[in-house]
Amino acid sequence: MLDLAPVGTGRTTADALADSTALARRADALGYRRFWVAEHHSMPAVASTSPAVLLAHLAAATERIHVGSGGVMLPNHPPLVIAEQFAMLEALHPGRVDLGIGRAPGADPATAAALRRTVEGLGAEDFPAELLDVLHLLGQIPAGRAPSIPASRLRATPVAEGTPEVWLLGSSTFSAQLAGELGLPFSYAHHFGTGITTQAAEVYRSAFRPSEVLDAPHLMVSASVIVADTEERAQWLAGPSKVMALRLRSRGALAPIETPEAAEALLADLDPVQAAEFFARVAGTQVATTAGAAVTALRELVARTGADELIVTATTHDVADRIATLESLAAAW
Repeated sequence: MLDLAPVGTGRTTADALADSTALARRADALGYRRFWVAEHHSMPAVASTSPAVLLAHLAAATERIHVGSGGVMLPNHPPLVIAEQFAMLEALHPGRVDLGIGRAPGADPATAAALRRTVEGLGAEDFPAELLDVLHLLGQIPAGRAPSIPASRLRATPVAEGTPEVWLLGSSTFSAQLAGELGLPFSYAHHFGTGITTQAAEVYRSAFRPSEVLDAPHLMVSASVIVADTEERAQWLAGPSKVMALRLRSRGALAPIETPEAAEALLADLDPVQAAEFFARVAGTQVATTAGAAVTALRELVARTGADELIVTATTHDVADRIATLESLAAAW
């Protein structure tokens, strides 16, 4: 499960974080393998701004599920900060911590520069070298690779008995290629709707080189899913995600998540032809249907991509609907 700690209209950040905690506990009880949280900044709809802080709380509130970042945005932080935060998490919760690393800032340029206090290291060209620094600091540098000279003199502390499971995240063939070359597990953001998921999967496998971490490629693919008793209700619950997609494309920002009732009214005011064309390209929620049909769609995604794992995400105003989706998928799968 991937969660952004979404903030709904009429709700607070505290409410959103409590909802994410309830969702993580339910995923843990249902037998899901991982619960990841994203990093976004300056977005009123998202409470998940500091993954490491939230993960410490979620790990303490659950029993066995892996908690991880989906992901930490490397351009926003010095490699040593990331390595030390996740070394600390691994020391506190051995064998349960995933470090998913992404290349995009998850923020506007001004916010990204404020996070890092410099514009240095914010370009895509710096990402591979900084990723190697993180891996070195955690004691996972791939054979034949070297960190930067400053990083080579350091190690992340505290030194845990193990190391977090490091994943590379991406929505492009650039990240797929890099993950393969470094022998890392790769998580592809299929829920972004890029249209190149299968191509990225093929690039990752073609580029893969065995490492101390992996003998063979390991691919995760994401999908946005809402499950309900009827397809009509699932589509209705998906209305807020459509409004969010519209606002993100038109304004470049995420306002708090609307209720399904408010979303229905807002969508009714749109030009039907233009709306149909937009949502054909940007679905909002990729799979919004009953449990059986959702499982069929997800199995088709696995068959098409050869994914080893699926990670699902849901944008709803009410956490009860996200929990119901998890429950229905677990029962139907």
